[in-house]
Amino acid sequence: MSVPAAYLGVIIIWSTTPLALKWSSEGPGFLFAVTARMLIGTLLCLILLRLLRTRFPWDVQARRAYLAAALAIFGAMMSVYWGAQFIPSGLIAVIYGLSPVITGILAGLWLKERGFTRFKLTGMLTGLLGLAVIYRSGLQLGPSSAYGILAVLLSVTLQVTSAVMIKRIGATVPALALTTGGLMLALPLYLLTWWMFDGTLPHTLPARAAWSILYLGAFGSVMGFVLYYYVLTKLEAGRIALITLITPMTTLILGHSIDHERIGPEILVGALLILSGLALHQWENLVRRRAVAAKAAPTTDAHALIILREEK
Repeated sequence: MSVPAAYLGVIIIWSTTPLALKWSSEGPGFLFAVTARMLIGTLLCLILLRLLRTRFPWDVQARRAYLAAALAIFGAMMSVYWGAQFIPSGLIAVIYGLSPVITGILAGLWLKERGFTRFKLTGMLTGLLGLAVIYRSGLQLGPSSAYGILAVLLSVTLQVTSAVMIKRIGATVPALALTTGGLMLALPLYLLTWWMFDGTLPHTLPARAAWSILYLGAFGSVMGFVLYYYVLTKLEAGRIALITLITPMTTLILGHSIDHERIGPEILVGALLILSGLALHQWENLVRRRAVAAKAAPTTDAHALIILREEK
Protein backbone atom coordinates (compact mmCIF):
# COMPACT_ATOMS: atom_id res chain seq x y z
CA MET A 1 0.00 0.00 0.00
CA SER A 2 1.23 3.48 -0.85
CA VAL A 3 2.02 5.45 2.32
CA PRO A 4 1.01 8.83 0.74
CA ALA A 5 -2.31 7.34 -0.45
CA ALA A 6 -2.99 5.92 3.01
CA TYR A 7 -2.06 9.28 4.56
CA LEU A 8 -4.51 11.11 2.24
CA GLY A 9 -7.21 8.54 3.02
CA VAL A 10 -6.84 9.21 6.74
CA ILE A 11 -7.20 12.97 6.11
CA ILE A 12 -10.41 12.49 4.08
CA ILE A 13 -11.99 10.11 6.60
CA TRP A 14 -11.01 12.21 9.61
CA SER A 15 -12.38 15.35 7.92
CA THR A 16 -15.82 13.78 7.42
CA THR A 17 -16.01 11.73 10.63
CA PRO A 18 -17.02 14.51 13.11
CA LEU A 19 -20.08 15.54 11.07
CA ALA A 20 -21.11 11.92 10.45
CA LEU A 21 -20.61 11.29 14.16
CA LYS A 22 -23.13 13.98 15.08
CA TRP A 23 -25.61 12.81 12.44
CA SER A 24 -25.39 9.19 13.62
CA SER A 25 -26.64 10.15 17.09
CA GLU A 26 -29.79 11.86 15.79
CA GLY A 27 -32.72 9.82 17.10
CA PRO A 28 -31.10 6.68 18.57
CA GLY A 29 -28.73 8.50 20.93
CA PHE A 30 -24.95 8.39 21.06
CA LEU A 31 -24.62 5.08 22.94
CA PHE A 32 -26.59 3.10 20.36
CA ALA A 33 -24.84 4.94 17.52
CA VAL A 34 -21.31 4.24 18.68
CA THR A 35 -22.08 0.64 19.70
CA ALA A 36 -23.72 -0.12 16.35
CA ARG A 37 -20.76 1.46 14.57
CA MET A 38 -18.26 -0.71 16.41
CA LEU A 39 -20.34 -3.85 15.90
CA ILE A 40 -20.43 -3.23 12.14
CA GLY A 41 -16.73 -2.46 12.14
CA THR A 42 -15.83 -5.63 14.03
CA LEU A 43 -17.86 -7.86 11.71
CA LEU A 44 -16.34 -6.25 8.60
CA CYS A 45 -12.83 -6.62 10.01
CA LEU A 46 -13.34 -10.31 10.76
CA ILE A 47 -14.67 -10.87 7.23
CA LEU A 48 -11.76 -9.01 5.64
CA LEU A 49 -9.28 -10.83 7.86
CA ARG A 50 -10.61 -14.15 6.55
CA LEU A 51 -10.95 -13.11 2.90
CA LEU A 52 -7.49 -11.55 2.70
CA ARG A 53 -5.96 -14.34 4.79
CA THR A 54 -4.21 -11.81 6.96
CA ARG A 55 -2.26 -13.29 9.83
CA PHE A 56 -3.59 -12.55 13.29
CA PRO A 57 -0.70 -12.94 15.76
CA TRP A 58 -1.48 -13.66 19.40
CA ASP A 59 1.91 -13.41 21.07
CA VAL A 60 2.57 -11.21 24.10
CA GLN A 61 3.57 -8.14 22.09
CA ALA A 62 0.57 -8.46 19.80
CA ARG A 63 -1.84 -8.70 22.73
CA ARG A 64 -0.29 -5.58 24.25
CA ALA A 65 -0.73 -3.76 20.94
CA TYR A 66 -4.41 -4.82 20.78
CA LEU A 67 -4.94 -3.49 24.31
CA ALA A 68 -3.30 -0.21 23.36
CA ALA A 69 -5.53 0.04 20.28
CA ALA A 70 -8.61 -0.71 22.39
CA LEU A 71 -7.75 2.26 24.60
CA ALA A 72 -8.37 4.57 21.65
CA ILE A 73 -11.23 2.61 20.13
CA PHE A 74 -13.21 2.52 23.38
CA GLY A 75 -11.93 5.31 25.61
CA ALA A 76 -11.28 7.98 22.99
CA MET A 77 -14.35 7.20 20.89
CA MET A 78 -16.73 7.02 23.84
CA SER A 79 -15.46 10.38 25.10
CA VAL A 80 -15.80 12.13 21.75
CA TYR A 81 -19.29 10.72 21.13
CA TRP A 82 -20.46 12.00 24.50
CA GLY A 83 -18.85 15.39 23.96
CA ALA A 84 -20.25 15.72 20.42
CA GLN A 85 -23.72 16.18 21.90
CA PHE A 86 -22.75 19.64 23.13
CA ILE A 87 -20.39 21.19 20.56
CA PRO A 88 -20.26 21.62 16.73
CA SER A 89 -18.48 19.02 14.63
CA GLY A 90 -15.89 21.52 13.44
CA LEU A 91 -14.88 22.28 17.00
CA ILE A 92 -14.21 18.58 17.58
CA ALA A 93 -11.60 18.58 14.81
CA VAL A 94 -10.10 21.84 16.05
CA ILE A 95 -9.56 20.42 19.55
CA TYR A 96 -8.13 17.26 17.99
CA GLY A 97 -5.60 19.60 16.39
CA LEU A 98 -3.86 19.69 19.77
CA SER A 99 -2.77 16.07 19.37
CA PRO A 100 0.75 16.96 18.12
CA VAL A 101 1.32 18.91 21.34
CA ILE A 102 0.39 15.91 23.47
CA THR A 103 2.20 13.60 21.04
CA GLY A 104 5.38 15.64 21.41
CA ILE A 105 5.25 15.35 25.18
CA LEU A 106 4.56 11.62 25.28
CA ALA A 107 6.90 10.76 22.39
CA GLY A 108 9.69 12.63 24.16
CA LEU A 109 9.06 10.74 27.40
CA TRP A 110 8.38 7.26 26.01
CA LEU A 111 9.97 7.09 22.55
CA LYS A 112 13.00 9.25 23.37
CA GLU A 113 12.30 11.40 20.33
CA ARG A 114 13.81 14.89 20.06
CA GLY A 115 12.90 16.93 23.13
CA PHE A 116 11.46 20.39 23.53
CA THR A 117 13.13 23.17 21.58
CA ARG A 118 12.35 26.85 21.16
CA PHE A 119 10.05 26.23 18.19
CA LYS A 120 8.27 23.28 19.78
CA LEU A 121 7.74 25.03 23.08
CA THR A 122 6.43 28.18 21.37
CA GLY A 123 4.09 26.06 19.25
CA MET A 124 2.78 24.22 22.30
CA LEU A 125 2.09 27.44 24.20
CA THR A 126 0.36 28.97 21.17
CA GLY A 127 -1.82 25.89 20.75
CA LEU A 128 -2.75 25.88 24.42
CA LEU A 129 -3.64 29.57 24.17
CA GLY A 130 -5.96 28.71 21.29
CA LEU A 131 -7.59 26.00 23.41
CA ALA A 132 -8.09 28.54 26.22
CA VAL A 133 -9.83 30.92 23.80
CA ILE A 134 -12.12 28.15 22.59
CA TYR A 135 -12.86 26.99 26.13
CA ARG A 136 -13.77 30.56 27.08
CA SER A 137 -16.24 30.69 24.19
CA GLY A 138 -17.69 27.38 25.42
CA LEU A 139 -18.26 28.83 28.89
CA GLN A 140 -20.16 31.70 27.32
CA LEU A 141 -22.37 29.24 25.43
CA GLY A 142 -23.16 27.37 28.65
CA PRO A 143 -21.73 24.66 30.92
CA SER A 144 -22.74 21.88 28.53
CA SER A 145 -20.43 23.28 25.84
CA ALA A 146 -17.57 23.43 28.32
CA TYR A 147 -18.22 19.78 29.27
CA GLY A 148 -18.16 18.87 25.58
CA ILE A 149 -14.80 20.59 25.08
CA LEU A 150 -13.31 18.79 28.09
CA ALA A 151 -14.66 15.43 26.89
CA VAL A 152 -13.11 15.87 23.44
CA LEU A 153 -9.84 16.96 25.05
CA LEU A 154 -9.88 13.73 27.06
CA SER A 155 -10.54 11.85 23.82
CA VAL A 156 -7.50 13.47 22.19
CA THR A 157 -5.31 12.52 25.15
CA LEU A 158 -6.43 8.88 25.06
CA GLN A 159 -6.01 8.69 21.27
CA VAL A 160 -2.46 10.02 21.39
CA THR A 161 -1.57 7.85 24.40
CA SER A 162 -2.74 4.79 22.46
CA ALA A 163 -0.67 5.76 19.40
CA VAL A 164 2.51 6.31 21.38
CA MET A 165 1.98 3.05 23.29
CA ILE A 166 1.65 1.14 20.01
CA LYS A 167 4.85 2.71 18.70
CA ARG A 168 6.64 1.87 21.95
CA ILE A 169 5.46 -1.75 21.96
CA GLY A 170 6.71 -2.14 18.38
CA ALA A 171 4.78 -5.33 17.62
CA THR A 172 4.95 -6.59 14.03
CA VAL A 173 1.19 -6.79 13.58
CA PRO A 174 -0.57 -6.10 10.24
CA ALA A 175 -2.73 -2.98 10.31
CA LEU A 176 -5.94 -4.95 9.68
CA ALA A 177 -5.10 -7.40 12.47
CA LEU A 178 -4.32 -4.52 14.85
CA THR A 179 -7.67 -2.91 14.06
CA THR A 180 -9.51 -6.22 14.45
CA GLY A 181 -7.83 -7.00 17.75
CA GLY A 182 -8.59 -3.56 19.15
CA LEU A 183 -12.22 -3.73 18.05
CA MET A 184 -12.68 -7.24 19.46
CA LEU A 185 -11.47 -6.08 22.86
CA ALA A 186 -13.46 -2.83 22.77
CA LEU A 187 -16.78 -4.23 21.49
CA PRO A 188 -17.76 -6.08 24.73
CA LEU A 189 -17.15 -2.85 26.65
CA TYR A 190 -19.43 -0.97 24.26
CA LEU A 191 -22.18 -3.58 24.53
CA LEU A 192 -21.93 -3.59 28.32
CA THR A 193 -22.02 0.22 28.50
CA TRP A 194 -25.03 0.43 26.15
CA TRP A 195 -26.89 -2.29 28.10
CA MET A 196 -26.22 -0.60 31.47
CA PHE A 197 -27.10 2.98 30.50
CA ASP A 198 -29.60 2.51 27.68
CA GLY A 199 -30.46 -1.05 26.71
CA THR A 200 -33.32 -0.19 24.34
CA LEU A 201 -33.35 -0.59 20.58
CA PRO A 202 -34.76 2.43 18.68
CA HIS A 203 -38.19 1.88 17.12
CA THR A 204 -37.32 4.10 14.16
CA LEU A 205 -33.97 5.15 12.78
CA PRO A 206 -33.72 8.34 10.70
CA ALA A 207 -32.21 7.75 7.27
CA ARG A 208 -29.38 10.21 7.86
CA ALA A 209 -28.49 8.53 11.16
CA ALA A 210 -28.60 5.06 9.60
CA TRP A 211 -26.34 6.02 6.69
CA SER A 212 -23.97 7.79 9.05
CA ILE A 213 -23.67 4.71 11.27
CA LEU A 214 -22.95 2.54 8.22
CA TYR A 215 -20.39 5.02 6.91
CA LEU A 216 -18.64 5.24 10.27
CA GLY A 217 -18.74 1.47 10.72
CA ALA A 218 -17.21 0.77 7.30
CA PHE A 219 -14.89 3.73 6.85
CA GLY A 220 -14.47 5.34 10.26
CA SER A 221 -13.93 2.10 12.18
CA VAL A 222 -12.42 -0.18 9.53
CA MET A 223 -10.82 1.73 6.68
CA GLY A 224 -9.90 4.71 8.83
CA PHE A 225 -8.28 2.66 11.59
CA VAL A 226 -6.53 0.32 9.12
CA LEU A 227 -5.04 3.24 7.19
CA TYR A 228 -4.18 5.04 10.43
CA TYR A 229 -2.39 2.06 11.97
CA TYR A 230 -0.66 1.33 8.65
CA VAL A 231 0.68 4.90 8.52
CA LEU A 232 1.52 4.66 12.22
CA THR A 233 3.87 1.73 11.54
CA LYS A 234 5.59 3.56 8.67
CA LEU A 235 6.07 7.10 10.00
CA GLU A 236 7.19 8.69 13.25
CA ALA A 237 4.52 9.75 15.73
CA GLY A 238 5.11 13.47 15.26
CA ARG A 239 4.67 13.37 11.48
CA ILE A 240 1.39 11.46 11.77
CA ALA A 241 0.05 14.21 13.99
CA LEU A 242 0.49 16.65 11.09
CA ILE A 243 -2.79 15.29 9.72
CA THR A 244 -4.49 17.47 12.28
CA LEU A 245 -3.07 20.58 10.59
CA ILE A 246 -5.49 19.98 7.72
CA THR A 247 -8.58 18.33 9.17
CA PRO A 248 -9.69 21.14 11.56
CA MET A 249 -10.26 23.65 8.77
CA THR A 250 -11.81 21.14 6.35
CA THR A 251 -14.18 19.95 9.08
CA LEU A 252 -15.13 23.52 10.02
CA ILE A 253 -15.92 24.25 6.36
CA LEU A 254 -17.96 21.05 5.98
CA GLY A 255 -19.95 21.68 9.16
CA HIS A 256 -20.68 25.28 8.20
CA SER A 257 -21.58 24.61 4.56
CA ILE A 258 -23.49 21.33 4.92
CA ASP A 259 -24.98 21.43 8.42
CA HIS A 260 -25.10 25.24 8.84
CA GLU A 261 -23.05 25.14 12.02
CA ARG A 262 -22.24 28.54 13.45
CA ILE A 263 -18.59 29.49 13.53
CA GLY A 264 -18.15 32.33 16.01
CA PRO A 265 -15.20 34.74 15.95
CA GLU A 266 -13.68 33.24 19.11
CA ILE A 267 -13.75 29.75 17.60
CA LEU A 268 -12.01 31.07 14.48
CA VAL A 269 -9.39 32.87 16.58
CA GLY A 270 -8.83 29.77 18.70
CA ALA A 271 -8.59 27.57 15.59
CA LEU A 272 -6.03 29.89 13.98
CA LEU A 273 -3.97 29.95 17.18
CA ILE A 274 -4.00 26.15 17.39
CA LEU A 275 -3.04 25.76 13.73
CA SER A 276 -0.31 28.39 14.10
CA GLY A 277 0.98 26.54 17.12
CA LEU A 278 1.04 23.28 15.16
CA ALA A 279 2.96 24.95 12.33
CA LEU A 280 5.54 26.31 14.79
CA HIS A 281 5.71 22.94 16.53
CA GLN A 282 6.58 21.19 13.26
CA TRP A 283 8.65 23.97 11.64
CA GLU A 284 11.94 22.79 13.11
CA ASN A 285 11.45 19.28 11.72
CA LEU A 286 10.90 20.72 8.23
CA VAL A 287 13.99 22.94 8.48
CA ARG A 288 16.08 20.02 9.71
CA ARG A 289 14.95 17.74 6.86
CA ARG A 290 15.78 20.43 4.29
CA ALA A 291 19.20 20.96 5.83
CA VAL A 292 19.94 17.24 5.71
CA ALA A 293 18.78 17.09 2.08
CA ALA A 294 20.94 20.10 1.16
CA LYS A 295 24.00 18.50 2.73
CA ALA A 296 23.32 15.19 1.01
CA ALA A 297 22.87 16.72 -2.45
CA PRO A 298 26.52 17.83 -3.04
CA THR A 299 27.77 14.49 -1.78
CA THR A 300 25.48 12.68 -4.19
CA ASP A 301 26.63 14.85 -7.09
CA ALA A 302 30.27 14.22 -6.20
CA HIS A 303 29.70 10.49 -6.15
CA ALA A 304 27.99 10.73 -9.52
CA LEU A 305 31.00 12.59 -10.99
CA ILE A 306 33.41 9.98 -9.66
CA ILE A 307 31.33 7.19 -11.17
CA LEU A 308 31.20 8.95 -14.55
CA ARG A 309 34.97 9.51 -14.55
CA GLU A 310 35.58 5.85 -13.68
CA GLU A 311 33.29 4.73 -16.50
CA LYS A 312 35.17 6.95 -18.96
